[in-house]
Amino acid sequence: MTSRKNTNSVPGQPTKVAVLGGTGLIGTRIVAALSAAGHDASALSRSTGVDLFTGRGLADALTDVEVVVDATQAPVPDDSAAEFFRATVGNLHTAAQQAGVRHLVLLSIVGVDRAPDLGYYRAKTLQEQLFASGPIPYSIVRATQFFEYLDEIISWTSDADTVRLPATELQPIAAAEAARFVAEVAAGRPLQGTVEVVGPEIAGLDELGRTILTARGDRRAVVTDPTAGPFALAPRTALTAAAPAYTAPTRYRDWLAGDTSVAHGR
Repeated sequence: MTSRKNTNSVPGQPTKVAVLGGTGLIGTRIVAALSAAGHDASALSRSTGVDLFTGRGLADALTDVEVVVDATQAPVPDDSAAEFFRATVGNLHTAAQQAGVRHLVLLSIVGVDRAPDLGYYRAKTLQEQLFASGPIPYSIVRATQFFEYLDEIISWTSDADTVRLPATELQPIAAAEAARFVAEVAAGRPLQGTVEVVGPEIAGLDELGRTILTARGDRRAVVTDPTAGPFALAPRTALTAAAPAYTAPTRYRDWLAGDTSVAHGR
């Protein structure tokens, strides 16, 4: 990862870390990155008996935990996610304070504060504000869209013949590289602020769609449509790095070339 060294790190000190949402796509990779760095990392989710929304199982799961990473996602994609985040952040602050957790890390999204017409992004902005206003030292890591999600994103506005996509710019990143950065932040001292991690290249979503379809051997046409899908509601450059960011090295084309789903014609 091409970035300056994390000066907040505490070298040589294994840490007990709990990852909420730790069984999902990004959560599993954060757990793996923490474990590879020598930390005692555990995955917490409803499947492991912890429900952050209701608080069930949370207090017991945080016993002796020093750091918590919140990589959960709301189950709804719009403004109603705000209710979920109000509950989850409140439950996390209460349980973490009682357990003596010293550092909370939130995984968020680049551009949440610059795309006000996206309901989920408004809810994520609220989540960040609630996270930062709590009693426990914190760090917020904003990541750009993951390579692994791009197929799903283009499917939202696709039919049998055509894929319609806006030219909204993305700066996507491999989930594993984002996870390694989150793990570095989690193992360091609280930032009391926000940092961004991004991929190395910026491309319009329509351009990315053409790249994906070519790699998949999909002959459908990609039509640039400024009204297609939720990302059409974002200002063109809102979802790319707004300030100096930590930049991961892997380009999307190179990631696609090594993606086994391409080789097997998913």
